[in-house]
Amino acid sequence: MLLFFTLGLLIHFVFFASIFDIYFTSPLVHGMTPQFTPLPPPARRLVLFVADGLRADTLYELDENGTSRAPFIRNIIMHEGSWGVSHTRVPTESRPGHVALIAGFYEDVSAVAKGWKENPVEFDSLFNESKYTWSWGSPDILPMFAKGASGDHVYTYSYDAKREDFGAQDATKLDTWVFDNVKDFFHHARNNQSLFSKINEEKIVFFLHLLGIDTNGHAHRPSSRDYKDNIKKVDDGVKEIVSMFNHFYGNDGKTTFIFTSDHGMTDWGSHGAGHPSETLTPLVTWGAGINYPQRVSAQQFDDSFLKEWRLENWKRLDVNQGILPVDYLNNTDLFKAESMFTNAVQILEQFKVKMTQKKEVTLPFLFTPFKLLSDSKQFNILRKARSYIKHRKFDEVVSLCKELIHLALKGLSYYHTYDRFFLGINVVIGFVGWISYASLLIIKSHSNLIKGVSKEVKKPSHLLPCSFVAIGILVAFFLLIQACPWTYYVYGLLPVPIWYAVLREFQVIQDLVTSLLTYPSSHFVGYLLVFTLGIEVLVLSFFYRYMLTAGLTAFAVWPFLTRLWTRAKVTSLSWAFFSVLLAVFPLMPVVGRKPDISLVMGAGLLVLLLSLCVVTSLMKRKDSFRKEELLVHLLQVLSTVLSMYVVYSTQSSLLRKQGLPLMNQIISWATLASSLVVPLLSSPAVFQRLFSILLSLMSTYLLLSTGYEAVFPLVLSCLMFVWINIEQETLQQSGVCCKQKLTSIQFSYNTDITQFRQLYLDDIRRAFFLVFFLVTAFFGTGNIASINSFDLASVYCFLTVFSPFMMGALMMWKILIPFVLVMCAFEAPFFFLQHFFFLVKDYGSWLDIGTSISHYVIVMSMTIFLVFLNGLAQLLTTKKLRLCGKPKSHFM
Repeated sequence: MLLFFTLGLLIHFVFFASIFDIYFTSPLVHGMTPQFTPLPPPARRLVLFVADGLRADTLYELDENGTSRAPFIRNIIMHEGSWGVSHTRVPTESRPGHVALIAGFYEDVSAVAKGWKENPVEFDSLFNESKYTWSWGSPDILPMFAKGASGDHVYTYSYDAKREDFGAQDATKLDTWVFDNVKDFFHHARNNQSLFSKINEEKIVFFLHLLGIDTNGHAHRPSSRDYKDNIKKVDDGVKEIVSMFNHFYGNDGKTTFIFTSDHGMTDWGSHGAGHPSETLTPLVTWGAGINYPQRVSAQQFDDSFLKEWRLENWKRLDVNQGILPVDYLNNTDLFKAESMFTNAVQILEQFKVKMTQKKEVTLPFLFTPFKLLSDSKQFNILRKARSYIKHRKFDEVVSLCKELIHLALKGLSYYHTYDRFFLGINVVIGFVGWISYASLLIIKSHSNLIKGVSKEVKKPSHLLPCSFVAIGILVAFFLLIQACPWTYYVYGLLPVPIWYAVLREFQVIQDLVTSLLTYPSSHFVGYLLVFTLGIEVLVLSFFYRYMLTAGLTAFAVWPFLTRLWTRAKVTSLSWAFFSVLLAVFPLMPVVGRKPDISLVMGAGLLVLLLSLCVVTSLMKRKDSFRKEELLVHLLQVLSTVLSMYVVYSTQSSLLRKQGLPLMNQIISWATLASSLVVPLLSSPAVFQRLFSILLSLMSTYLLLSTGYEAVFPLVLSCLMFVWINIEQETLQQSGVCCKQKLTSIQFSYNTDITQFRQLYLDDIRRAFFLVFFLVTAFFGTGNIASINSFDLASVYCFLTVFSPFMMGALMMWKILIPFVLVMCAFEAPFFFLQHFFFLVKDYGSWLDIGTSISHYVIVMSMTIFLVFLNGLAQLLTTKKLRLCGKPKSHFM
């Protein structure tokens, strides 16, 4: 059995990792021939301002007094430059947005595994192609463009990461730091001949990353005075920097200024998905090579922003982030045509390199080229474009180059996903084989479906193993001659031994079919329909949370359709009540909600009230409840009170902008650290141990809550306790066990009943309940697949300084707490898997991509984590630590 579980875990880990090899490999191409525009650039230097997290509407709109909160930028729009809305592409995170702006491509999705910090692969950028680049700002953004840059010409100046504090100070100081350091830099350059010479070279870039707006948006929401006042301070800072540049370079007219943002922000202070408030960012540019404002009488856009912003008379030029905005350029038509032609040739070079790489490692008779962009078509388009340039048909050049770029990008995607079908089929074949093998072993060992069917032992044939060895050799040879990476061998060869194991159980398959043929067809079809309906509800619940409400409502009715209602009326009514109560949570809003500490306080009071009732009840049973257990429960009650105090105190301190108190931080981390230890001091009796686990985990959950979700684990735990009672009734009805009070059962005495009895159809229902409750634990209070469900305010009791991995770990533990409560209530290791492999996406919005990844990961992890969390649940429920060294006896 241990070997079976180990093998199962190994296989699931392989399948778990397969999507990152199949769907999320880097699309970047290296080894192209550099292409350059033959005409000289209009500017000698570029100054790039990126106001992190700035929404287009908040910058462009007028305030309640009818004045602009960014008067300098608005003056640029009306008198000096061009403006528009930059449509950013998801994921609307800082790193992908900056990569699109500065490197010109949409972020490699595999960068998410690096926490949006480290470069998964090296890439070229504007900074790397400059003569010199100086940058100031966040330590999270600047290093990724300096790392891997050729030569020593990209210089970064960052403040300490501890300054990125969401609660301790005014976040505008982050932007003030940048502006002050830029001024000091130029002051120093006047007295340093070497530096003075460098900053007077051509192809110079100055990058100012302004994080204050993003930080204030997360901490106080974009509608707050802090966020809007920060925009005013940024506008003042930009005005000073522009004046300084013009003065330093003697108004030579060779400086280009760009003011934009990497992404926006939702009303509730988050970003990452594709809501317009996240994807619509401002773009204002002026100076050398930039068009002057253009007055127009009418403009056609699908939104009503122009009238709201009172900018309907100034031409708005929208662009897609990362794409050259030709309409912004104030240059000759020849320059624009040559620039587009160079851009098209650059992308075509990537297509050629990608095609060559794939062709070299694919057998000639298996290679299928991209038909829409053959060699002859490439030649014809390039020849025609050159002819248009020669005959000064510049508009036709731009149109033709856009068509070539579109085809080349489509071809790049084609060759990037060339092996996807082959790998996907291998993974699915392996998956189906493993499910079949596991099912056959269960049927063989614990089912009476094959009872009475002859088990004639036959002499093993050598044909089967020899056939599979030959298949394995052929697969390995096929992969070898194509120079495939080692992971391809894993995906290609793993199904071979799995299906060999399946076919070795051919006699079991034959006996199973024979037994099923004797089963009444009406019953079989009925059970199959119910099973299929249950599976569909589970699958749909990943996409539509209200399906959990439908399922829980159906659960509430279940006892009244069986004999349970006649045998256990109170238990049945309790089951129905808590099922309906839990069904309310999936209907609550996931995102956009404002923190409501009063709900967290209310949840804490409910825990204290429940604790009082339970402890009072246990104290009446003097034969089984000793002072040691009473002390443990009192400590947990005290921990709950402290958690409530910390939540309230932290909220008040942050509202006063006094930061996170050190004592609150110490209490929070101590509560978290002790939450898995204190329950081990309680009695191993089922009721007392589960109650102790609930108290400990609720203390931590309160610290991680901002609103109604604080009540969720409490309701879930009440339902789990009723579930234990109701399953005990069903086991008694089936004659599996005798009626026992929960107060007389100890976890340490529990054993796996599947080792001593046959499995029944009712066990499928129990397994379904387990999986449904686990899914409810994941999605009951939010769609964790969406980045927008992540609220930084949830971790403010533990830390306020920006730390994505630490904050992510705390949020993950918050998500797992309901999971642990379910596993502690139901230790039996039931496993279930619904295959989401073909639903994984590597295109569309990051919400779509992230949702598809997380759905697959959740389903795969459910199988893997059930093993580990079952071990954690057994540790929490069966182990006993003692406050005193002398052992004591407990009589139940």
